[in-house]
Amino acid sequence: MSAPEYKSYEQSLLEFENIAAAIPPISAEELNARIAKLQGLMRAQGVKAVYLDTSTSLTYFTAITLGASERLHGAIIPSSGAPIYISPAFEEPKTETLITIPGEIAVWEEHEDPALLVADLICGLSAEGDTLAFDPATPFVFSSAITGHIGSRLKVTGAKEMIAECRQIKSATEIAIIQAAMTASLRVHKAVWQGLQEGVSTTQVTDFIAAAHQKLGMHHIFAAAQFGEATAYPHGVPYAQTLKTGDMVLIDLGAHIHRYCSDITRTYVFGKPTDRQRELWSLEHKAHRAAFDAATLGAPCEDVDFAARKVLTDAGYGPDYKVPGLPHRTGHGLGMDMHEDPYIVRGNKKPLEPGMVFSDEPMLALYGECGVRLEDIIYMSESGPVFFTEPAESIDKPFG
Repeated sequence: MSAPEYKSYEQSLLEFENIAAAIPPISAEELNARIAKLQGLMRAQGVKAVYLDTSTSLTYFTAITLGASERLHGAIIPSSGAPIYISPAFEEPKTETLITIPGEIAVWEEHEDPALLVADLICGLSAEGDTLAFDPATPFVFSSAITGHIGSRLKVTGAKEMIAECRQIKSATEIAIIQAAMTASLRVHKAVWQGLQEGVSTTQVTDFIAAAHQKLGMHHIFAAAQFGEATAYPHGVPYAQTLKTGDMVLIDLGAHIHRYCSDITRTYVFGKPTDRQRELWSLEHKAHRAAFDAATLGAPCEDVDFAARKVLTDAGYGPDYKVPGLPHRTGHGLGMDMHEDPYIVRGNKKPLEPGMVFSDEPMLALYGECGVRLEDIIYMSESGPVFFTEPAESIDKPFG
């Protein structure tokens, strides 16, 4: 391929500016609408309360972001009425500063049992329902203790389906934030491509990606750089590699703005591709496009996986998850978590709806040789699938 115009990573960093500060976060009005939607689902299913632990679902519904801890800290969403925030007593002043949606703060002292506090608060609610539903991210040490104190007073279940029903349909504001994150991360991707040279290490590449995301005002999540044979393995190898002319290069990266993630992968060759590399890349590109074309409104999520996988199996790879071939699902939902509903995998018959956001990444893996993964994120508009980023055009033009 014609080599990109070389630009050192140091030079690229000097050209980056903070773009995240200009992106508006989710408004209080939208947060209230999210809680109202969840409460409607709760009442329809007889759920009295949902317990949210320190997960992205807590952030999704309340805008509060807390780190995981051995101390119970979260929120109760009743089927009607305001949230109740649970906090260690010494953290109450901080919790007060984090609250966007008004609600009571219930505190517990260090010698007290917070699970008992949560159980009694939920059982004492005047809200309708006979069931407590747990955020699926709640640690077992908390959910089991709360359940033990609930006893026979309420039924206990999981809130996964209700939460997914809310979170997997993105609003226009969420789509706009994800678009900003994706556009910024694609810029980092291009800078990686422009800065590659013989002898660069995968560690140098991933360090640059982290620094570039930070310079753009984003919260860096991860970066994967794989050269040569290492590109065959979906999640890389546990050692650094050094770039050589002729190597296949796979770069996967992600960061977030206001907790909304980017996730993009590009694969190309450093130097002139061989006929074999072109053949494999073109086949992956065809599978990637087949997934997009199958993503029609109303189609089950699994149809997207079937379409991409069929391209590869028709070419003699696989079948199913057998390698050489596609060893994993074709895609995953993306939002406040890097991987969330809807999952693009066999067995997921959830129909595609406007507002769904998910990856298109049907990797072609050949262990011991190389791999090709092209990953772009799709959102479902009212008229069908749309890519956030322009897909690779060819192995020679990985950025359109």
